[in-house]
Amino acid sequence: MPRARYKSLVDRFAADIRSGKMPPGTRLPTHRQLAAEHGLALVTASRVYAELEAMGLVSGETGRGTFVREIALPPGQGSGQMIVATGMLDLNFNYPALPGQADLLRTALRQLALSGDLEALLRYQPHAGRLHERAAVARHLLSRGLAVDAEQVLVVSGAQHGLAVSLMALLKPGEVIAVDALTYSGFKVLAETLHLEVVAIPVGAEGPDLEFLQRLCRQRPVRAVYSIPTLHNPLGWVLNLAQREQLVEIARRHNLMIIEDAAYAFLADDAPLPLASLAPERTVYVGGFSKSVATGLRVGFIAAPLAWVKGLERRIMATTWNVPGVMSAIAVAWIEDGTVARLEAQKRQDARMRQALAAQVLTGVDYISHPSSYFLWLPLGEDARADQIAMTLQREQISVSTAEPFAVSAYVPHALRLALGSVEIPALREALLKVRKVVAW
Repeated sequence: MPRARYKSLVDRFAADIRSGKMPPGTRLPTHRQLAAEHGLALVTASRVYAELEAMGLVSGETGRGTFVREIALPPGQGSGQMIVATGMLDLNFNYPALPGQADLLRTALRQLALSGDLEALLRYQPHAGRLHERAAVARHLLSRGLAVDAEQVLVVSGAQHGLAVSLMALLKPGEVIAVDALTYSGFKVLAETLHLEVVAIPVGAEGPDLEFLQRLCRQRPVRAVYSIPTLHNPLGWVLNLAQREQLVEIARRHNLMIIEDAAYAFLADDAPLPLASLAPERTVYVGGFSKSVATGLRVGFIAAPLAWVKGLERRIMATTWNVPGVMSAIAVAWIEDGTVARLEAQKRQDARMRQALAAQVLTGVDYISHPSSYFLWLPLGEDARADQIAMTLQREQISVSTAEPFAVSAYVPHALRLALGSVEIPALREALLKVRKVVAW
């Protein structure tokens, strides 16, 4: 097919979609039907759809076909769309806060201003944090079931920075990392930025398919596995001890590194031991205080085998040099005076209350969650389209995330992730009632 004719077909589809002539949800002809209708080779017909998909105008869905997308919805909602319009109820991002936290900050700043070490905070800090700060974090990790020395802890600028530093230090561009087919959206962005090859592990409501991971490691040179074993984002599972031991056994058999994301782990009561406790020689444990304390407190931590610490330090130096001393000083003071422990306990209670409200409002709706998590996963019906439902909710002043930002495989399920931790309880009830109504249409 001459290039001009091929391009004109792409342009015609694009114009019809943008003008509304082909509304969102329209099923396009199959690749074979398109080829037959326009006298194209099958590979050329596939290329037409591939270009439309690259433009964000259509989505190809395994076993269902190719559909016109809801282009009024911000692309990849749930990833990078941090600014929410005034009046919008935000069920897209979690930034849980409790009454009185601003007063805690005022008190902490006054105490810091009176400290004898204030001038030191104006200078560069050690890349991995001051040793007493690393020791305080190590003591904090004991409450998570993880015993490490202060020298194994690195203080970073939030858990996202900790993930970035870990991937930069331990993996090279092109190396293969196994990841749950639905996973934390920020990890996807990092892997793409660092040119890692991500291979999806199929998932269910209770965890990843570890037998698939076993087979994958026999077929591909997998270098590492990224796991969220405690309060998985977005599916909310807590892997049991047998699952964790199986994952560790696979990692040891195939010499995999484990990157354990513990951003939400503080919410789970009586969780099994972290992967880093079961396989301390090959696991990097990454967490932070954004969810347990406040998102603006950009302080996180890495716990790693001692042999990897120098490499991790170099990546901290290359990215932020060090965590701002004022931030790390506040975080450590709150660890030591029990503020972090109190806030974590209060947020566990708050999350349980919000999940109970969701269970009440969404009675009869099938969804996946954990009773202590700040989010839930809502699979949609066979004929429903997530982008259209998200757009309808946006018109109702409710921001939600589709599955797209969380999916690492070609198959993107039609589902919504609802973040429960960012709005007041009365507003949350109102938002969930609207979600129920729209999903039931």
